[in-house]
Amino acid sequence: MTVVDKVAYGRSVEASQESSSTNMADAATIAKLEEGFKKLEAATDCKSLLKKYLTKDIFDSLKAKKTGLGATLLDVIQSGVENLDSGVGIYAPDAEAYSLFAPLFDPIIEDYHKGFKQTDKHPAKDFGDVSKFINVDPEGTFVISTRVRCGRSMEGYPFNPCLTEAQYKEMEEKVSSTLSGLEGELKGSYFPLTGMTKEVQQKLIDDHFLFKEGDRFLQAANACRYWPAGRGIYHNDNKTFLVWCNEEDHLRIISMQMGGDLGQVYRRLVSAVNDIEKRVPFSHHDRLGFLTFCPTNLGTTVRASVHIKLPKLAANREKLEEVAAKFSLQVRGTRGEHTEAEGGIYDISNKRRMGLTEFQAVKEMQDGILELIKIEKEM
Repeated sequence: MTVVDKVAYGRSVEASQESSSTNMADAATIAKLEEGFKKLEAATDCKSLLKKYLTKDIFDSLKAKKTGLGATLLDVIQSGVENLDSGVGIYAPDAEAYSLFAPLFDPIIEDYHKGFKQTDKHPAKDFGDVSKFINVDPEGTFVISTRVRCGRSMEGYPFNPCLTEAQYKEMEEKVSSTLSGLEGELKGSYFPLTGMTKEVQQKLIDDHFLFKEGDRFLQAANACRYWPAGRGIYHNDNKTFLVWCNEEDHLRIISMQMGGDLGQVYRRLVSAVNDIEKRVPFSHHDRLGFLTFCPTNLGTTVRASVHIKLPKLAANREKLEEVAAKFSLQVRGTRGEHTEAEGGIYDISNKRRMGLTEFQAVKEMQDGILELIKIEKEM
């Protein structure tokens, strides 16, 4: 067992000593679960996937289980129980949770990732022929900016709710030293949130880089403990490559720039992910692909997006949505989910992240954007 494994599984040893040898949830946890389940059952206006799929039978079969790192069903569902207006309502406290609590995770994953059935297996990582990606708007008329990002979890560590303060700090140390070894276009600086000066903070806010402490959904999932310990931001000198450390996921790796050169953005991301992976092994599941804290972000975990101005299509939202649906694209407001399009500017991205390769996910987005631009020009 490596040093990493020993540290990561230290919690599991303590947990198993505290509980019975069969590694079961304790009575207090089960009592809280029973209370939460009753609350969920009584919430007639709750439309979350948790409410839809947590039947009494599934609840009873899972309520006493506990992962090797000490996570229980309570860690999985507590955010959705506290926030009855959740869309999904569950998080994975560690990698093993996806297997141990599969009777709940699997139907939710199938429902959210339309088309990825419980019998399906996510394909192996394949970034494909990176030369196939182009500048989707060479004249610079429509696309304001382009971004491709993915989430990654470090192997041997649990996800947010089960992390100790010492683990957060240890992971940050590992990430910052790994990133400081990047060269060429990816070379840059790491800024820890702990002890960050007001000047650096303001600069990162002005550049739209700085992330805030988690929202109420993440807070309720215990994803923000020991904040800001172990959290930080890395960016390259050109500010076109960014890594968030221990925000919602262990790592959020982001490549972005102004304009529509998707090819350049994608190639930068691919070279960065491959470089980091040589130094930091990532959590991966045979069936589900790359694992992160949230079941909406599995498989490729890739989200390729553009901020795009489509004034004519914007006036005909139905047509815009129709074309987007044909290419499995998601249309969001300028500032992301649940926001409006400011000045007719939309955030448009690939919707599918599972059951297809990284190359296919980004290609869908490229094809869809080219089609939207073509229609906009013809209108």
